[in-house]
Amino acid sequence: MTVPLAIDVHDLTKSFGANRVVDKLSMQVAEGEICGFLGGNGSGKTTTIRLLCGLLRPDAGGGTCLGFDLLREPAEIRLQVGYMPQKFSLYDDLTVSENLDFVARLYQLPDRERVLADVLQRFELVRYAQHLAKQLSGGWKQRLALAACVLHRPKLLLLDEPTAGVDAKARREFWDLIHEMAADGMTVLVSTHYMDEAERCQRVVYLAGGRLVVQGTAEQVVQRAGLIVFQATGPGIEAAVRKLRHLPGVETATVFGDALRAAGKDRAGLRAALQSLPESTLEWQEVPPRLDDVFIHMLNEQEKQP
Repeated sequence: MTVPLAIDVHDLTKSFGANRVVDKLSMQVAEGEICGFLGGNGSGKTTTIRLLCGLLRPDAGGGTCLGFDLLREPAEIRLQVGYMPQKFSLYDDLTVSENLDFVARLYQLPDRERVLADVLQRFELVRYAQHLAKQLSGGWKQRLALAACVLHRPKLLLLDEPTAGVDAKARREFWDLIHEMAADGMTVLVSTHYMDEAERCQRVVYLAGGRLVVQGTAEQVVQRAGLIVFQATGPGIEAAVRKLRHLPGVETATVFGDALRAAGKDRAGLRAALQSLPESTLEWQEVPPRLDDVFIHMLNEQEKQP
């Protein structure tokens, strides 16, 4: 059985002056899916999201979002989409309730009082209802912004790095809300730099230089990267990582907590590099690559591009 597509776009292209930010991008997101949108700074994620929700018009390419044509029906798309930008975009000098009521009025929602009461309860904002938005912590501001996005019950949520700068507890609670809404049938496209968040998505899409590099489940993306990873723990990993980064056969060498992970695509070359550390007493073992290994690898590949 074929799952209907919430997003189905092809060859999307967008330039600002001489700078091509999105370059012939084609991607699909199924209805009810949580799709992680990955890529380094300047990879085109934010511009793509704005193209999808009808805030920007592509220079070339096209497709549909929620069945509406990107070029001919952007207004219809905006009515069915909830878009949360990177920067908090509600009014600091209005209370939580006033901000939500303002958004409800923009969408001309009937029975606003009931809608506001429901969303305050669902997002656990009742105790902050009369607080000014500027008095909220970063995590609660993001929760308020998400509540405002879903007041009109959109079918698709486009979230642009929604948890940047908030603590781990707030991030976990935010993602619990995302999964609750996806369970109710909402489609979510969320850009993130956090690999633990990307692993919570059913599928991930990776951009570099405005182009699609890879898409699939986290497991598929890891497999397609073809990385070989060795890991070591113990004293001396800080000194070892500095040397490894300059040795042939090593594409990335990174410390994660108390472990040093070295990655490359040539197993023999990687082994030779590890064995060439004369003073090292580290014991290496080959381990499965993780999504964060692949992410760092792709960022490094992007930086090598002219």
